[in-house]
Amino acid sequence: MTTPVKRLPRRMPGWAKVVAALVLVLVVFFAGLRLSVLPGLKDLFGTETHDRSGPALLKSIQDISRYDAASGNFQVVVDLEKDAKLLPDAIRGTRTLYVGAGTVDAYVDLGKVGENDVKVNGDRTSATLRLPHAQLGRPALDPDRSYAVSKQRGLFDRLGDLFSDNPNGEQAVQKLAVRHIGDAAKESELTARAESNTTGMLEGLLRSLGFKEVRVSYGS
Repeated sequence: MTTPVKRLPRRMPGWAKVVAALVLVLVVFFAGLRLSVLPGLKDLFGTETHDRSGPALLKSIQDISRYDAASGNFQVVVDLEKDAKLLPDAIRGTRTLYVGAGTVDAYVDLGKVGENDVKVNGDRTSATLRLPHAQLGRPALDPDRSYAVSKQRGLFDRLGDLFSDNPNGEQAVQKLAVRHIGDAAKESELTARAESNTTGMLEGLLRSLGFKEVRVSYGS
């Protein structure tokens, strides 16, 4: 009779032991950083930010003759989704939920007031002014109060970000937020408030100069 010979277990090659030990050390190392068990090492391998920007250059100076009479604060939630026609969202497509906060100023351009728009009586006790209607300035998005709530990207879009100079760009949602804020400002009473504040400012100024009667109107 023959007795079966038991196979001895194969020994792990030396290089495999080295690789396994290295992987184990890395796992423990990064786990320690993650759990803040090794705070000193976390500071040692932390990132630093250096501002090496050049000085700002003055390109031009423009005189402003407008009176900023009112300012509105707006906030909009932008939900922008881009889909591919023949591919599922998991493969190709993006959806960004973005909260945009910004301001819009309303002003009266006093530089457009001509000589015929200002009438003063002989004893300088009565003044009549005709001003142009208030206008809205460009919406200004506040980066400190604007932020992306969530971003969903398909596989192809994630791979594209790896080779893009501007991954996860938010220009599209920012432009959309600015447009919505501008539309909301047009539907608001911001220009009416600006004209009311301008009238109050001019009445107070002219009365302090001795005028008893001040009339302010608006027109094109």
